[in-house]
Amino acid sequence: MKYISTRSGAPALNFEDAMLTGLARDGGLYVPETIPQISHAEIAAMSGLSYEETAYRVMRPFIGDTFSDDGFRDIINRAYGGFDHAARAPLVQLESNHFLLELFHGPTLAFKDFAMQLIGQLFQDALGRRGERVTIVGATSGDTGSAAIEAFRGLDNVDVFVMYPHGRVSEVQRRQMTTPTESNVHALAVDGDFDDCQALLKDMFNDFEFRDTVKLAGVNSINWGRVLAQVVYYFTSAVSLGAPHRPVSFTVPTGNFGDIFAGYIARRMGLPIEQLVVATNQNDILHRCISGQGYHVGEVQPSISPSMDIQVSSNFERVLFDAYDRDGKAVVQLMDELKTGGFTVSQGALQYLQQNFVSDRVSEDQTRASMSETLKSSGELLCPHSAVGVKVAQDKRDPNVPMITLATAHPAKFPAAVQEATGVHPPLPPRMSDLYDRPERLTRIAKDLAAIEDHIKGQIAK
Repeated sequence: MKYISTRSGAPALNFEDAMLTGLARDGGLYVPETIPQISHAEIAAMSGLSYEETAYRVMRPFIGDTFSDDGFRDIINRAYGGFDHAARAPLVQLESNHFLLELFHGPTLAFKDFAMQLIGQLFQDALGRRGERVTIVGATSGDTGSAAIEAFRGLDNVDVFVMYPHGRVSEVQRRQMTTPTESNVHALAVDGDFDDCQALLKDMFNDFEFRDTVKLAGVNSINWGRVLAQVVYYFTSAVSLGAPHRPVSFTVPTGNFGDIFAGYIARRMGLPIEQLVVATNQNDILHRCISGQGYHVGEVQPSISPSMDIQVSSNFERVLFDAYDRDGKAVVQLMDELKTGGFTVSQGALQYLQQNFVSDRVSEDQTRASMSETLKSSGELLCPHSAVGVKVAQDKRDPNVPMITLATAHPAKFPAAVQEATGVHPPLPPRMSDLYDRPERLTRIAKDLAAIEDHIKGQIAK
């Protein structure tokens, strides 16, 4: 199994090298050269298996000979051993043929734990074998950062720096990043929005002198390993509702396109998915693009679903690569146009997007109403992001096809928004009950590439 860049200007790599590299040296994102296929019989045989065993069967074809079978099974077991639900990703029924996939039972109460806990174990194994140390830098709109810090804190072979937009994440999200005491993890509060943090991260990867000096690695959703881990719960949830003998649909609240892209990969592998529905908040660039209005960047509008407050969705490049028949030169041109504000999608590429995705957007008032109405009708307390997904799913779903909406975070991560909408204050789980009492450790820093690179080099040298 080889991985190629979406911009076709970097060498093909095996799974381990693609994972450790993150962003290709031509600025592109790694994708599999071919998509492994899983037969209907193999999907049917997943019924009744543990989450870990299904994860092994889904991911094994992508990793080549990087890890032994027993070694990879052990990595998976370690990754998900800290989740507080035996099913790892349980389904809850909201109404007839509409189900909520709870992805918040990991250490930091968000879906990012499924990918990050696995990535942490994969990195530790690979770097230990190589005798190497790397510097991980990430950009987060809230959940990726805390999941990365939780996954890598205290590990011997890794230093972790997470940039988040100062004042634009929830207090719980911030404290999950700023209260760990391990010396190898660092929270950087950047004076800017998430798109600024993401742009700074890409600039670091394209600064080859810095990249090579600190041995830079990335675990943002640009990392293929992140996407691969998320493919698994599409299979586990679909099989529990009767796949492959009947199709299912998914609605995914998304800003950076990584989680919905994982569903796209699951469908290309052979999972019978009827609809893949992209749910956006008021920062609706993905919905506008899929609706035929082009991909044109506007100002980020802060919302009560801050993890989706994104205008430049990094993983969208991966599906554009397919939509343009895997023409790396076409992707390079689009990304160049994006630097000056956006681009128009060709008719053929738009047709491809619309064949694969449905989309809609939800206003702030609709998000609050979704939280309130879902609590009254089903007793389920939703975080704002999950509420965006539920609202879009209700509007787009075929009542004859099971719809699974991804619940991406625990409501306790966004207590103010949840309480305002529902009147209920969502408590943190007992294991996190002292979060507000823990001392914070962070560095506030300007939106300046040189200043951030100097800070990182200075911390590593200590």
